[in-house]
Parts: sequence; structure tokens; C-alpha cells
Amino acid sequence: MKLPKNSSLIIVFFFITSIHFSFGQTNVYDSLEVDGITRVYRLYIPASYTGTEAVPLVLNLHGYGSNSLEQFLYGNFINIADTANFIIAMPEGTVDLVGNLSWNTFGLSSVDDIGFLSQFIDFVSSQYNIDQERIYSAGMSNGGFMSYDLACLLGNKITAIASVTGSMNVLRIADCNPGRAVPVMQIHGTMDGTVPYLGNIAFAPIDSVVSFWRANNTCISNATFENVPDINTTDNCTAEHYVWDCPITSSSVEFYKIIGGNHSWPGALVNINTTNMDFSASAEIWRFFSQYKLSDFITLGFAEAKDEEAIKVYPNPSDGQFKLAFEDAQERQIEIMDVSGRIIYSTTIFNSTETIDIQESGLYMCRIAEQGKIFSGKIIIQ
Repeated sequence: MKLPKNSSLIIVFFFITSIHFSFGQTNVYDSLEVDGITRVYRLYIPASYTGTEAVPLVLNLHGYGSNSLEQFLYGNFINIADTANFIIAMPEGTVDLVGNLSWNTFGLSSVDDIGFLSQFIDFVSSQYNIDQERIYSAGMSNGGFMSYDLACLLGNKITAIASVTGSMNVLRIADCNPGRAVPVMQIHGTMDGTVPYLGNIAFAPIDSVVSFWRANNTCISNATFENVPDINTTDNCTAEHYVWDCPITSSSVEFYKIIGGNHSWPGALVNINTTNMDFSASAEIWRFFSQYKLSDFITLGFAEAKDEEAIKVYPNPSDGQFKLAFEDAQERQIEIMDVSGRIIYSTTIFNSTETIDIQESGLYMCRIAEQGKIFSGKIIIQ
């Protein structure tokens, strides 16, 4: 998503900066060299930040062809950060072959954006007193894809993520195994012409993305649903809000479905496409993030359960029959769920092995509960 280069955006920028500099907030625009590449970034430090108390960090990632300044204004967290006292970080992607800034979420270049963002978090943490339990990532479009990559691959640092008009690379869903529950919020329009709601050859359908994280987080099947009040009747769209609670893993998945909405950030100062103005995406994202800290999540991957030999799953992938093997015999509860979160197999065992048969091919999540701990892993049936 690239914002239009118009005078209204410039006026908004100078209006915001003139107000906030006068009250002591700090805007940082600088660069950092990582892997031989100069990476530009912006930071917003609220006036309430003193350095004596650790504060949350929110990554705010731009879309394809956009940049940190446009995302700073478009995905606007400024007033929220002032009130809640968190730092906003807006790093930039790298220039692709056609000259647009982008995040390498499809493996089209050799740029390691996961490694960069990990080092960037460490760098910001070395300069400011960041609460390592409360680091979050929100992103627009390509930045939403990148936030999902962080959920899959940087779960040791990223507590929760939010994607606005983004999806997941279809190949990423197949290899995503965060090893724990990751709270996820998805915001997407049903008429999005850039990242289609129904997906395409490269973009996973939005319902499939939501279902994947519901299964990963062991959410309950039924969502709490509400129609968002249609307070702006001139925006040509309405919004539905779905919440799946995940009590086993102390997490949740939320989805704002914008009926008739296009490729835009709800509540944005700059109105492009069909922008829903019935709620503020930024306010809802922070409300969602603020519930969680990293230590809330005890779910581990199989290889991390106790040691590498603690839980074995073989063969995986399989043609339908596979075996779970444990290092000892004790009471364990086993559940197998499909990507929609539906439990298709459930049992309690007291020995050290269990053979399971699943006849339908696909990706499944396996949950094992023992002695108050939850372990998880993916099962692939070919």
C-alpha cells in the first residue's frame, strides 16, 4: 500500500509534529547498518517516557511502496502512545528491483528482514528502557505479512501481532511453527483489491489465516460476535468483530471484518479507498496488545518440551498413521485439531506411546497436556 503524495498528507504531518514537539515528545529519524545494509528508521518517544520505568515497544511496519513517515501518519498511534506510555518504532524495508520499499516476506531477495528486526529490537532496547515482555508488531499490507513472519519466526521476542490488510504467504502457513500461542488480530476488508479477501496463488485467504491461528492458539470453536456500530454512514462499509478466546493457552484471536471495505486502515487521518471510519484500528490494536506479556505463554514446541528427545512424532509427514512417543509413561491428554480449530481426535493415555490414524490429508495441530504444561506441534498428513 502506497499513500498518495498530496498536500493534505503534508499538512497533517506538520500539524502533528508542531503540536507534539511543543509538548516534549521526541521524534527520531536515523539509520542503522545491519548485514552491510543501511536501514532507515523512525522512533516516537512520548513525553511521559523518563527512562526509569521499562515501557512497551510497538513496531509499526509500512506497506509495500510506502515508508516510515507515511506509516507514522497513516497507522497513527501517537495520541495512544502519549497516554499509555509506549515507544513506537517504524523501521523501513529495503528497495526492491523496481525501486519500492518492501519487506522480504516472499523470499524474492537475499535480505534477512527477520534478522534485521531482531537486531533492531535489540538496538532500540540498548538505547531505551524497553519492557522485553511487551514487544508487539503491527503492520499495514506488506507490513502485516511481515508481522505474521515475526509471529512465526521471532516468537522469543514478539508478544503479539496485528495485521491490517495483510495476509500470510501460502508457503509460510505450511512451515509456520511458533512453538507457542501468539495473540493475533486481523483487520481486513471484503473488497480489498490489493490483498484479496479470498486470497490468490501467493496470498492465503483471510479466513484460512484466522483459522490457522485459532488452531495454533487452541481457541474455542465459537466466537463472540458483535456488529460494530455504524457511526459513520458515509464511508460505504460496515464492520463485524469476532473474538475467539483461547483459555488453554491464555491467548485469543480477534478479527475485524470490514464488509465492503477496501485496502485501508480503519480510522486513518488520511482517507483512501473505502476506509471504515466506525472504529480506530490503532486504538483497537493497542487495546488488544495491552492485554498480553511474553511470559503469559507456556506453550512449547515438541523439541523444546524438556529436551530434544522428550516427544517424538514419526513419521511426519505421514500417509495417515503416525506415532507419538514419550520418554516416560504418565497421564497425558492428547488433542488433534484441524486448521479451523475443530477437534478431530481426543484421548487420555497413561503409557509412553500412542498410535493415531487420520485419513484426510492436510495440516493439523497436536496438543499434549501433562502435569500442567501444554506442548504443541504440527502434523502433516499427505
